[in-house]
Amino acid sequence: MNVLVDVAHSLREGFFMFWETFWALVLGFGLSGAVQAFVSRDEMERAMGDHGPGSIVRASALGMASSSCSYAASAMAKSLFQKGADFIAAMVFMFASTNLVVELGVVLVILLGWQFAAAEFVGGPIMIILLVILGAIVLSKRDIEAARASIPSATPREHQHEPADDTHLQHLAWRVKLRSLSGWSDAASYTMGDLKMLRKELIIGYVVAGFLAVLVPNSIWNEVFLHGHGFWTTLENAIVGPLIAFISFVCSIGNVPMAAALWHGGISFGGVISFIFADLVALPLVLIYRRFYGPKLTAQLVALFYGVMAAAGLATEGIFNALGAIPSKRPAEIVHSGFQWNYTTFLNAVFLGVFAVLFWLYRNRQGDRGYETDPVCGMQVRTSNAAASASIGGQTYLFCSDRCRDRFLQGSKMRVSEGEASTVDPARASP
Repeated sequence: MNVLVDVAHSLREGFFMFWETFWALVLGFGLSGAVQAFVSRDEMERAMGDHGPGSIVRASALGMASSSCSYAASAMAKSLFQKGADFIAAMVFMFASTNLVVELGVVLVILLGWQFAAAEFVGGPIMIILLVILGAIVLSKRDIEAARASIPSATPREHQHEPADDTHLQHLAWRVKLRSLSGWSDAASYTMGDLKMLRKELIIGYVVAGFLAVLVPNSIWNEVFLHGHGFWTTLENAIVGPLIAFISFVCSIGNVPMAAALWHGGISFGGVISFIFADLVALPLVLIYRRFYGPKLTAQLVALFYGVMAAAGLATEGIFNALGAIPSKRPAEIVHSGFQWNYTTFLNAVFLGVFAVLFWLYRNRQGDRGYETDPVCGMQVRTSNAAASASIGGQTYLFCSDRCRDRFLQGSKMRVSEGEASTVDPARASP
């Protein structure tokens, strides 16, 4: 009977974490969907030809404007690399996609406080700088070229009837689309697609965080995390943070509720930051890297990622400690486990209406024919630059990532022979 009570309390704690952040999730994913719909990606592959300062800044900005899903980010990074982007610049894009997006910052403010959101946007650039500097040393050029050669090159899209300088036309199209119902329908489709893709990560993150907050006593946390040893405590916690992320299987924004539980349990400020940064070394993603780039380059990548994530968490704690900005008290509870009339309830009511409008636009979409829906996760995919495709029985399916394509092929009830199912060039996939 006590077990059932504990489970009920854990689920209740997880639900109210979700309740506290519902409006922020709608706001963040809505803004992300709008950016993805209205900001052109046509110049992406040409904007990251090397890992010089200009390319790194552009890669970071484009990453911030894309989906926050770790799986989609890894697939897009692979696609950019495949099309000729510098490997390090592509990895920077992936880092920015999952660590420098609006929805992450808003949820961090609600569950952990403004200091953690600020630390995310201070530590993110530190992590990117370390990635660029150390990546040039650690990553083998031979293995990078071998990985590029192993990925079939994409055929460039033919730009027919385009003027030599179409900057004005692109700007005009952007302004027209911003005022059109079809443009906002596209934005709503991106929003709903990202939510569908991340629904499992979000559910797992909130449920696991609820169980950690209720069932794991402080004595256990004290065994995992050092306390009272000054710098060595900070160092150990920053190193343990990514390790927990690796074995937790939770990535993207779903690891923020878990970070709140870890902070409640006693991990240091820098340990929390390194854990949040480490969403890109969760085990499922490491297996994806191995398939994309081969075992040798993946081993170098994971070691590099782990090192820069821990170092960035450590450096961020040092900066905030010097500024006196690290919270001195830990909350007695992560969130209030009960309904009450306050600003959260009001905002949730408002954004429930916003979500209803977005859902209506998504279901009654009036966008152009340049998009399709990933049949596995439901994410909206541009036909011109889909990350993966498969042709079965003469019909082409587009996917946000190789992971979704593989799941689709494995779960299909059709008997597909080796010659019937194959990866195809997304540029030639018919909508």
